[in-house]
Amino acid sequence: MSQPAITAIVSGHTQGLGAALAAGLMERNIAVLGLARGTAPALAARFGPLLREVQLNLSDSDALGAWLATSALREHVGASTLVLLMNNAGTVEPVGAPHQQDVLAVARAVALNVAAPLMLAAAVVAAAAQAERRIVHVSSGAARNAYTGWSVYGATKAALDHHARSVALDYPIGPRTGDAGAGVRICSLAPGVIDTAMQAQLRATPESLFPQRERFMALQQDGALASPAQCAAGIIDYVLDQHFGRVPVDDLRTAARQH
Repeated sequence: MSQPAITAIVSGHTQGLGAALAAGLMERNIAVLGLARGTAPALAARFGPLLREVQLNLSDSDALGAWLATSALREHVGASTLVLLMNNAGTVEPVGAPHQQDVLAVARAVALNVAAPLMLAAAVVAAAAQAERRIVHVSSGAARNAYTGWSVYGATKAALDHHARSVALDYPIGPRTGDAGAGVRICSLAPGVIDTAMQAQLRATPESLFPQRERFMALQQDGALASPAQCAAGIIDYVLDQHFGRVPVDDLRTAARQH
């Protein structure tokens, strides 16, 4: 079988937005390498050889580093002309003010939400040197606005935003925006509020830890949550657009209105 022109790496591909991203990419015949603690049997059954899975605890930086030292990533990229990295995996925990936070949970959140995507970005840029590389950090409005109880989550997402700004300076985009030649493009993209397990987790959080709980409950009751499939389709369209990377920090809802 010939090597596809486009390949993708999706972290946290087994549920929620990650599963929808993996499915949406493979529906477009884009081979996906999924990285997560578990596997996605339904996706594997549906898409067969288009999906490769690696079971990794992405909050374990040593384990991720050991895997990145193997040839697996380079083998997946192969001779692709365009490589997509979707840094989706993340956690909202710990929720609460600092005196309510478990210190090891803080460390795990920073490892999963910050270290893993930055490590994967560096590895993909190096492994696919002959291809155009497009990196999406799944960010959040919490990166740009402070919320009670979300100091760790907001700080980790803000780190992704600033990483994207800096990487965009490392690899400036030339005048030929439609050129598919080698290069690196990146965007830290807030997708909006999505109906996922993370949302259910927030709705189950005591209001003493997360005063915005009622707001998120109202969003569900009012049908204001986007489905993972809808959101994933928007993200995929966004990353495949010829102008991707012109704005290193963006919001999918604002971008949709602009288009």
